[in-house]
Amino acid sequence: MPAVLNYPGVYVEEVRSAVRTITGVATSITAFVGRARRGPVDNDAQGLSPTRVRSFAEFERLFGGLWDEAPMSFAVNHYFQNGGSEALIVRVVGSGTATASRAFGDLTLSAANPGLWGGEIEVTIDTADGMGGALAAPLYNLTLRDAATGQREVHFGLSPAATHPRFADQVLLGSALVRGSTAAATRPSAAAAQRLTIAATGDGAAVGAAEITTGAGLQGARRGIFALERADLFNLLVIPPYAPGADVAASDLANAITYCQARRAILLVDPPAAADTVAEAITFANSLTRHANLALYFPRLRAPNPLRGNGLQDFAPSGAVAGTIARTDATRGVWKSAAGIDATLNGATALAAKLTDGDNGDLNPLGINCLRDFPVYGRVVWGARTLVGADALASEWKYLAVRRTALFLEESLYRGTQWVVFEPNDEPLWAQIRLNIGAFMQNLFRQGAFQGRTPREAYFVKCDAETTTQNDIDLGIVNIAVGFAPLKPAEFVVIRLQQMAGQVNA
Repeated sequence: MPAVLNYPGVYVEEVRSAVRTITGVATSITAFVGRARRGPVDNDAQGLSPTRVRSFAEFERLFGGLWDEAPMSFAVNHYFQNGGSEALIVRVVGSGTATASRAFGDLTLSAANPGLWGGEIEVTIDTADGMGGALAAPLYNLTLRDAATGQREVHFGLSPAATHPRFADQVLLGSALVRGSTAAATRPSAAAAQRLTIAATGDGAAVGAAEITTGAGLQGARRGIFALERADLFNLLVIPPYAPGADVAASDLANAITYCQARRAILLVDPPAAADTVAEAITFANSLTRHANLALYFPRLRAPNPLRGNGLQDFAPSGAVAGTIARTDATRGVWKSAAGIDATLNGATALAAKLTDGDNGDLNPLGINCLRDFPVYGRVVWGARTLVGADALASEWKYLAVRRTALFLEESLYRGTQWVVFEPNDEPLWAQIRLNIGAFMQNLFRQGAFQGRTPREAYFVKCDAETTTQNDIDLGIVNIAVGFAPLKPAEFVVIRLQQMAGQVNA
């Protein structure tokens, strides 16, 4: 009611609606953690890692593109080839990785991040004002050029004085190429296309589990996979082989599994390079922790390597599979299994092992998703289970699409019900909760996300005095029960044929 009613007439007042729209979260943001030629590292002082990229061209610009020493670069390429649209890149570096630098009087310039790439940066320092004169001392211009890519930056009117609005150290924090450190408020020495210098071993040693998953202090320092703490959301995690011939071992994944469970994400696991038989795939699967947030795909892909004259090479499949999942999510929804004749693996010309129906029959009941090569259809994903999808486990999370749908609902409802905190815990609140969550679930039902012919058969939302007792109210707790009837893939299609008996005309 208006605060003051002091004259006869009509008063208009806006009433707050009980409707609070719940928006579904993204479902196929894929995080990649591994080595790259260049780009922000996991412990970047400015918090630039993880870095979001939306195309392989953007990955090339920021992280240097394909590199034979970095299997992650090929995984990212396969991801975008197969329909991926958004990736988070965490670059990790091994021991001995150096950063290119050079002193120009009292100004020291260093490459923006470690690696041999920094030795390609050319620096030019001058004092021209652009009108035939010279800048007032101690101002100067700085021109940077990456000789490897042609990228160029020009910074006009920089100052060595920390109190100046164009203080060089501060301005260069926005540079993609260098960082600056000014020792005194004097103009740096003039330079003409002088390159930064770096040791020949600047790219350092290959990375391993210690830099990505198992190292002491990684979580506290937010390094390796834990750099993803700076990301708001990711749905799939890919840890490609550390280096050519250096696979991710089953024993390296314990922290990654726990972290994926906490972040409501799926970890895609690659088979070892040496596993090219059914028996070896089973042995590897049995060495893994059977968890609902894990999915294993076998065998590896055989695809051209542009760095080696497009010769065929075996690659870990997780990047391509993640792209296929993202493509399926975009066209069909997270509840549709990313498998079948539409789940083609683009860019792969063959598979490291050609599986038969019998092989598939041995692997599928153990929760190992097969990649198959069929006439006409080509290379496709032909499995849709989590690693607890082994028949013997009889898990409710047998199917990957069901698990991912549940994670999608959990994350969406977690974010969409934050407004409930500190509201009066009584029937008016419970009614609002039922209304808002019910509207969200009804929208998904209309999109075909659940089983059932009617909403009653497809889902329920319960929040009332039955779910939240007086004791709960006294403790400040409101309990919401949400259930859904998941769609499950038609793994086995049985066609029954019957020959009609011959009819005798009367």
